[in-house]
Amino acid sequence: MRLQVFLSHSGACSRRKALEYIKQGKVTVNDRKIFEPSHSVHEQSDIVLLDGKCISIPQKVYILLNKPKGVVTTVSDRFAEKKVLDLLPKNFKNLYPVGRLDKDTSGLLLLTNDGALTHRLIHPSFEVEKAYRVLLNKPISGDDKNRLQKGIVLDGKKTAPCQIKKISQNEFEIIIHEGRKRQIRRMFASLHYHVVALVRIRQGSLTLGNLKVGEWRFLTKEEVDRLYNELKIK
Repeated sequence: MRLQVFLSHSGACSRRKALEYIKQGKVTVNDRKIFEPSHSVHEQSDIVLLDGKCISIPQKVYILLNKPKGVVTTVSDRFAEKKVLDLLPKNFKNLYPVGRLDKDTSGLLLLTNDGALTHRLIHPSFEVEKAYRVLLNKPISGDDKNRLQKGIVLDGKKTAPCQIKKISQNEFEIIIHEGRKRQIRRMFASLHYHVVALVRIRQGSLTLGNLKVGEWRFLTKEEVDRLYNELKIK
């Protein structure tokens, strides 16, 4: 884990403050001052001090939330009316959302302090599947469905192939492994469809299940182990 991320995940400070403290020479790793924020830290064996105070990562916590529409996926935003952390008890304020769901999208959102798991779930190179239920303003034609599945150009770059399965006349399931900003909405908009509702129902092997909107639960040990296995985290 990068030193800057380690400090923020410990709850000692924000990422911005961590960067400042590292540049100011206030952080040591194994009795050596470190000035590089990307310096690799082994959380189980390295001794990290901030102004002489030992810093450690708290016990790993994994929370699955069914994010409601209208809530923003951010830790700090003074302009946001409601943030995802506002839906959790105060003792979980050190958790970070794994990736983002835009304000108008609801559904599965994982929050954790596990940096290694977060990195592998959201980094494009690991191609973790994300499944969404999409309600459109009108039925999609076969030609348009094929075009979307093969990939279309957004911002000068073609989207990766995806899968689209029909649920009902205007409702579909779409499976992607990219995470561009408002990607699904923009994909359909490029072919003159409007997304009425968008819900993430799966990320990797994690599924939303029957979790109600606004509710959350801890991941089971089996779910965490399964994620570690599929993402090849040792």
